[in-house]
Amino acid sequence: MLHGVDVSSYQSSNYPVQGQDFAFVKVTEGMSYTNPRWVAQREHARSAGLVVGYYHFVTPGSMSAQADRFLGKIALREGDILALDWEHTGVPCADKDRWIAHVRDRARGHRVVLYCNRDFWFHRDTTSNAGDGLWIADPEHAAGRPGVRHAWTFHQYDIDGGIDRNVARFSTRAELRAWARHRTLQEEEPTSE
Repeated sequence: MLHGVDVSSYQSSNYPVQGQDFAFVKVTEGMSYTNPRWVAQREHARSAGLVVGYYHFVTPGSMSAQADRFLGKIALREGDILALDWEHTGVPCADKDRWIAHVRDRARGHRVVLYCNRDFWFHRDTTSNAGDGLWIADPEHAAGRPGVRHAWTFHQYDIDGGIDRNVARFSTRAELRAWARHRTLQEEEPTSE
């Protein structure tokens, strides 16, 4: 298993990266908020050679507008991962699915994952749609052993020193990088069946 962190404006731009393989950086929330540290936080991860992911905290409203605003902030590089942070109780499952579909369509070639906690996954999700992977927040279980039956890709298991700790279900950083860089044509172009 690989280790990583996720950061937002609550964390410094110089967060600890030693022993980490990936970092998710909050970019936007809703239609009005942008993390003022996200560029510096991204550069800190890149300079340490980490796989980089970005996330958007979704709020009620237009999913396509929020997704476009999020994507419009980022000059994506090959291998960047995109994530939807689904924690707002006013955002139904159908809107979660709309955001994921919109971003997958607009950012072809990039993996799009869903971040949520177990309560949302068990009690608000009705479709099991996590895009290209489920990033589950579950601090009640040990790293890499989240309390879900669904296949997971990332597990946020703890907070330590003000930093959220995560693991990824990959053996090596190269394996994670290869997964992040590869979406097959079949995944990108739905068939008409």
